[in-house]
Amino acid sequence: MTALERRSDSGHWHAVRGKAADRSRSGLGRPSKVLLRAESKLKVLLVEDNPADGELVLHELRRGGFDVAGEVVATAEAFRQRVKERTPDLVLANYNLGQRRGMEALEILRFEGLDIPLILVSGSLSEVTAVECIKQGASDYVLKTALDRLPGSVRRALEETRIKQESRLAHEELVKKAEELARSNVELEEFACTVSHDLQEPLRMVTNYTQLLAERYRGKLDDQGDKFIEYAVDGAVRMRTLIQDLMAFSCAGRQESSLQNTDCNEVVRQALGNLQVAVHESGAIVTSDDLPVVWANKGQLRQVFQNLIGNAIKFRSSESPVIHIGKEWKGIEWAFSVTDNGISIAPANREVVFAAFRRLHTPAEYSGNGIGLAICKRIVEQVGGKIWVEPQAAPGTTFKLTWPAVALETSA
Repeated sequence: MTALERRSDSGHWHAVRGKAADRSRSGLGRPSKVLLRAESKLKVLLVEDNPADGELVLHELRRGGFDVAGEVVATAEAFRQRVKERTPDLVLANYNLGQRRGMEALEILRFEGLDIPLILVSGSLSEVTAVECIKQGASDYVLKTALDRLPGSVRRALEETRIKQESRLAHEELVKKAEELARSNVELEEFACTVSHDLQEPLRMVTNYTQLLAERYRGKLDDQGDKFIEYAVDGAVRMRTLIQDLMAFSCAGRQESSLQNTDCNEVVRQALGNLQVAVHESGAIVTSDDLPVVWANKGQLRQVFQNLIGNAIKFRSSESPVIHIGKEWKGIEWAFSVTDNGISIAPANREVVFAAFRRLHTPAEYSGNGIGLAICKRIVEQVGGKIWVEPQAAPGTTFKLTWPAVALETSA
């Protein structure tokens, strides 16, 4: 009985499927469910120029429990044609094929974009050569004098390929989900920015008319009526502030097209100019190092420094605020610090302070909606930086942030 059928037209030959051997053969172990599915019809393509050796290889696979549908080719051209027509589950290649090497099959598989395990089956192969072939991508190698190793090697190769394919599919699915999430976030940001902008006009009318109602009819109604109007005015004002803060948070970090070399010294001067009333009323002393030039949107970087300096003034202790803005070069980026002598932030709240609309104090203690640091975090992270609260022993708070740097261009 022969398992091979000679083809006179091309000189190639096929293996006819044989009866699977006993799967309980000792030393093979129990195949996984995936391998059992593969073994129901294992399509093997052999790269071999000796029909007798090809028959022995297929016979050993059947002894090892595989139901094989095998096909044999002897040239690279024939191999390329076969993998295009019918994709095999496994390639078994003879390393020595006259003037050629079986590793050519691996190059063809890569060129065709096929992830198929390839095992070298050779009459003689040095360990150095075998290891080099495995480094290049072969799954394993088996000597023809030790074909009893082949079934186990095939099982391992198929399992490794299955794991790689599942991992790749999982990675592709993860990338797809990440892209969908990023797209959804962008759409949500655009929606929030647009809605918060469009809500301002009708809310402005509500606020103005409730204030006008309060001015015109205060004292003409009973005490309860005046109180109701006061509630309406206060609610409208707070709603307007919240929507303005929501718009600021939603639109923060979206001006990527205007990134440029930005002098941080000028940015801090502009921030202090916007805060001059608060600086004057609090008696704050603000100093800074000689700050560098960074790659930034000038308006957004100004907002970061303005929020951090404004926070230091707002959350001051009984003493006048003393604020210092420092810098430190970190190799590929600048690290800035904003240090004050105000009230400290508890370790448990060092992450919480950056959450949007999260407040650590009541409105009666400090005004605001808890959005300033969230905007800082959003802007900093969108340029690839980080912002955090630095632990310190002395009273006060130090905020640190990193920002990508850019070298100044010099003219020749």
